[in-house]
Amino acid sequence: MPDVAPRAEPFTPRTAPAALDDLRSRLRGTRWPDAPEDAGWSLGTDLDYLRELVAHWADGFDWPAREAALARLPRYRVRLGGLGIHFVHARAVAPAGPVLPLVLSHGWPDSFWRYTKVIPLLTDPGAHGGDPADAFDVIVPDMPGFGYSDRPTGRPLDSIAVAGLWAELMDVLGYERFGAAGGDLGSHVSRYLALDHPDRVVAVHRTDGGLPVFTGDPADLTQEERDWMEDAAAWGATEGAYAAMHRTKPQTAAVGLTDSPAGLAAWIVEKLRAWSDCDGDIERSFTKDEILTNVTLYWLTETIGSSMRMYRANGAIAPAQLARRVEVPSGFSIFRGDVVRPPRAWLERTTNLTRVTEPPRGGHFAAFEEPELYAEELRAFFRPYRGSVRS
Repeated sequence: MPDVAPRAEPFTPRTAPAALDDLRSRLRGTRWPDAPEDAGWSLGTDLDYLRELVAHWADGFDWPAREAALARLPRYRVRLGGLGIHFVHARAVAPAGPVLPLVLSHGWPDSFWRYTKVIPLLTDPGAHGGDPADAFDVIVPDMPGFGYSDRPTGRPLDSIAVAGLWAELMDVLGYERFGAAGGDLGSHVSRYLALDHPDRVVAVHRTDGGLPVFTGDPADLTQEERDWMEDAAAWGATEGAYAAMHRTKPQTAAVGLTDSPAGLAAWIVEKLRAWSDCDGDIERSFTKDEILTNVTLYWLTETIGSSMRMYRANGAIAPAQLARRVEVPSGFSIFRGDVVRPPRAWLERTTNLTRVTEPPRGGHFAAFEEPELYAEELRAFFRPYRGSVRS
């Protein structure tokens, strides 16, 4: 039989009431740990805050309303590499010039959720105080093992493999050339899209430079780069226990996190607080309903274990791959509240740097925390490259 080209099909998930009943039952039956007096967030997730969040999840959070809001996004599934891949495909509204396709790659602990606020700002800038000429066709896939994409049953996919899937997805959607952007794991995926498909990626934008990997002579580094590497190592020692678990023994943590919604919330909410620009008050960056939308996506899709396994896959990437320099035009928005913020010298060393900015607000989840700022960063960076695609 001849090969059949992959075809995207509309996708609208609907949660069975029994699944929500089971969730609420588990939440109400949570067996709580003890905590030292006045521990707060110093030992991990604050127990008092988590109790408050779980109570709202059990008796105040309206998932059907949230699910209906998400269903208003144009969402699809397509089979790529033997896996069903879920993605948003939102086309530009009333563009006033060439439309640039843009694939946005999320990180952990999130999914397409990261970009839900920014999608309308990018597809219809004219309706949000921007220039209609800056409109994008926006594609936001869930990585394999995240959100509504399939969980790999064999070896987990690394960022290089996911970048290959995204290139295939853009083929399916009919885009010959496109821009790429992302943060966290999505920064790695966007980087490999630019490295492995430079004839197709017109430019790449990232919100971080990743953790430093340098295989050369340390004497060749600037003092600023050496200081940054020391800071990154210190951050890893105090904040990186989650990543060590993900890389080494993800299945151990997955058992408890898949069985306990309170445990899952604790694992995720601590990172949302620590990595956002909230000065210790998580609800300056996310409302309870926004936090719980993200956590509920993980709970209902049972993807916390599969999402963690991507760290193990990335941990096996060869140093030679990690050291490759990106020659595609590269831009960075290094938001004020993000973690492990790289110096310009490092970005120039590792990429064909054409633009770097330091927005005054926003953290690791900038697209969700500060969607207007993030949208303007993307519009400004990609503006010179719109002539590289056909209108």
